[in-house]
Amino acid sequence: MASDGQVFVKFGRIVAKHCLDKRCSTELLCAAEQTHTISSQLSIVARVKAVTAESKSSSELLVSNAQNLIQAVLHVLKAAEAACIKGLQKPPPDSEEEVAAAFCTHWRKTLLWHRAKESLNSERDELGLRKTQARAEPTLTAMVQEQSPQTKYTPKYPKPIKGHTIMDSHL
Repeated sequence: MASDGQVFVKFGRIVAKHCLDKRCSTELLCAAEQTHTISSQLSIVARVKAVTAESKSSSELLVSNAQNLIQAVLHVLKAAEAACIKGLQKPPPDSEEEVAAAFCTHWRKTLLWHRAKESLNSERDELGLRKTQARAEPTLTAMVQEQSPQTKYTPKYPKPIKGHTIMDSHL
């Protein structure tokens, strides 16, 4: 789990590097650093627990660190969403940066498509306000979770969707 946290750290750093908005980039880098710290801490606690006798406090510490890592990863994904909405610079071709950017671009297109469908909904309530569907907006977290069964726990880098490029990020 600690090594999977490092995957999200790398993803966050890549997205931050290519983000067009300085504030979003800074927030994402902070979230990635926090995730890196918690991931490293979890790794250390797990190694210590593996060589020491079983104790309730060490188990609780391990579970607590794992929960903190999950929250930190969610923070990275939320910050990455904000960065993707602001837009990304084009990364070098045939790099893992391009793959990460393609994943973000695909999510952004999915989100914008969802919002466009919602805005075209002509159903109105008694006040004349547009009714929204019960479907939640797509999130990066959901896209990562959708890919998880295909890979061990987390994607090395999400696979780009055929036909999608980083240039599609500016619809």
